[in-house]
Amino acid sequence: MIQNYISHSANRYASKWLVLAIDVISACIAFFLSYFIRFNLSFKFDVDKLYIQLPVVALISLVAFLIVGSYKGVVRHTGVRDVYNIFNAICLSSILMITVVLINKEFGFFENFTIFLGIIIIHSLLAFIGLTASRYIFKAIYESYASRDLKVNKNVLIYGAGESGILTHNAITNHSKSRSRVVGYIDNDNQKSGKQINGVKVFHKDMLTGDFINKQNISEVIFSIQNIDPKKLRALVEGMVEFNVQVKIVPPVEDWINGELRASQIKQVQIEDLLDRAPINIKNQKIEMQLKDKVVLVTGGAGSIGSEIVRQICSYDYKSLIIIDQAESALYDLQQELKQNGYHNFIPIVGDIRDKNRLNAIFQEHKPHMVFHAAAYKHVPLMEYNAYEAIKINIAGTKTVADLSVNHKVEKFVFVSTDKAVNPTNVMGASKRIAEMYISCMEQEKKTKFITTRFGNVLGSNGSVIPLFRKQIEKGGPLTLTHKDVTRYFMTIPEASQLVLEAGAMGEGGEIFIFDMGESIKIFDLAKNMIKLSGLSYPEDIDIKITGLRPGEKLYEELLANGENTLPTYHKKIKISKVRELDYAHVRSKIDELCVTNMFFSGDTVKLMKIIVPEFVSRNSEFCDLDKKEQKTTSNKPTLKVVES
Repeated sequence: MIQNYISHSANRYASKWLVLAIDVISACIAFFLSYFIRFNLSFKFDVDKLYIQLPVVALISLVAFLIVGSYKGVVRHTGVRDVYNIFNAICLSSILMITVVLINKEFGFFENFTIFLGIIIIHSLLAFIGLTASRYIFKAIYESYASRDLKVNKNVLIYGAGESGILTHNAITNHSKSRSRVVGYIDNDNQKSGKQINGVKVFHKDMLTGDFINKQNISEVIFSIQNIDPKKLRALVEGMVEFNVQVKIVPPVEDWINGELRASQIKQVQIEDLLDRAPINIKNQKIEMQLKDKVVLVTGGAGSIGSEIVRQICSYDYKSLIIIDQAESALYDLQQELKQNGYHNFIPIVGDIRDKNRLNAIFQEHKPHMVFHAAAYKHVPLMEYNAYEAIKINIAGTKTVADLSVNHKVEKFVFVSTDKAVNPTNVMGASKRIAEMYISCMEQEKKTKFITTRFGNVLGSNGSVIPLFRKQIEKGGPLTLTHKDVTRYFMTIPEASQLVLEAGAMGEGGEIFIFDMGESIKIFDLAKNMIKLSGLSYPEDIDIKITGLRPGEKLYEELLANGENTLPTYHKKIKISKVRELDYAHVRSKIDELCVTNMFFSGDTVKLMKIIVPEFVSRNSEFCDLDKKEQKTTSNKPTLKVVES
């Protein structure tokens, strides 16, 4: 094995020195030809002078090539950068040659060593052409031999004839195991249409039709447009999925390996690429001022939102970061990730927010200035059947963290809520709404600033519909959908986390921050697009099965409850909900009653939740019977006093 390694290393270095030797020989041949051209393609010149000058020229060329390192490039991957290095090496050798001639003329070290300036210029041109041509000849020979066993099995179109598109073409053609042939570029620039780039024709986007795809036998379209608007990308890709082609995308420049695009990085378009939204321009200076020299505590810090909040906080100049989560494995993974990224000023703690004594000890030891509360149970159907856990974590857990924050004089408490808390139809949504109400009650004590953030579904989070659809596609389908008309808002995890941090910075206490979620997405259309982006057909290859709405599930989500309106903030996509004011003493007593009742596993907990949240009306659930009984005895039931703000 060691011998093979030594042999491989020797061959690798020998090839480098072989290129250097060929370059020096080529420079010498170019020098001889420059004399031949200078004297009108004849040998009517002093050959003895040539014999004296040739070794010196070889030595000068050798020195120039060694200094520039033009011989180090891999010949079979010769590109513009290699040609640039050759040009620099030739220029340096010419400068050295002129310098040697002038020094010799001044001091007379060698006789008959005068080289005409015309010969030096001709030599530079010939050497540059010779060295460049030799590399491309060797590259062509290598590719011809390498491609003998690699037959082209797919034709490719590159969407985008800019610099990124050209680099994509180079990445495909330079890939040693590529079986693809680039048929052309697609671009909407009329000036580029009909022209060629590196021998590849540029077509206008209007020519991209089904007939064109079939005629050119296109099997793959690669989108290579940097900084494209997500809505525009979605429209372009959705136009492609109608054709029987694979759709791929080039990653952003910042994700390229050492600034170079590799063919292996060109990936099939994922549905997340189409749903991704332009990031909001948060005023990070405000967040920086808020977190500077502060001890920050994040509950649920290993979850989807919590872990991203942690990652973003790590980029600021805080004093200490406390990460609490009961999921040991997820917390360990986050710990290793942060360490590998060079972050060390954090403390991961395995803990449960239901354990008041444990949390109290953590607050006493670390004395946090800010708390970001992201710990929660969030799966709607599961919580519908596990109301005890939903109340224990989402309400009692929030109550524990909020109470301790007040007791230990925390400056700000930022609560991560959900759009399912608005006019809730399920236990999970109602539990988050009650948690919001308790936060409002605690704000009245004016000791800690309590702030709530409310947003919709998050792309890539645990339990998201997209990973579920992807697994079902891998298994051959069908995709299961609860209702053909169900719609949802989507946002990215970084966006949601930015909002939470921004809320912590701008909030003065008592606000519910609402994020502009943009347009809602019809899940049925999303499912069809995922099937098509996988290179399959709906319904021929994979069908979509309608299973019916799950317990507590809505057809569409809301961000504002009835009777609420919004106030603007300095960011156009972040608004403050003007919520209804409550009879805080009565609400707090009812929430205390709910938590105590839940401890004894009483069956009346959901009934009590509906009293606390009058707009909580169950859907497709066993708790719908409680709503029917409620309607019959409304006049005899206690209600909460509500004062419109």
